[in-house]
Amino acid sequence: MKFLEKITHCADETETVGAEIAKYVLEENESFVALYGDLGAGKTAFTRGFASVIVPDADVCSPTYTIVNEYEGETSLFHFDMYRIEDEDALDSIGFYDYFGRGIIITEWSENIPFALPERYVRVTIEKLGDDERKITAEICGK
Repeated sequence: MKFLEKITHCADETETVGAEIAKYVLEENESFVALYGDLGAGKTAFTRGFASVIVPDADVCSPTYTIVNEYEGETSLFHFDMYRIEDEDALDSIGFYDYFGRGIIITEWSENIPFALPERYVRVTIEKLGDDERKITAEICGK
């Protein structure tokens, strides 16, 4: 069920949409956000905005080399980069499943882990429309 579709014209607007979706996630008690989008689409900018609501003091950066960045707060946020994840064994080796139930999980490059997505999650797709324009679509997937 799609609940949001917006066009943004800069990184700040993408962050604003991230914050808007974070409010929805908190209100609806969702715990998993799967991000989809090409390299440079704005997934980390989106996550900065998202984190500004969940853990306001978080200094968000891409978890490309660390695989996961943990932001502790009243509700914890776990930001994963799945770009280098190829299979279930790789997920097990980083302790991915141990994060479930501990806070909100947001994953970049979710297209690499279709086998690991929970039964219900928020899917956010960020499409590049031009140099700075993005189309952001958010929907609930699953039961």
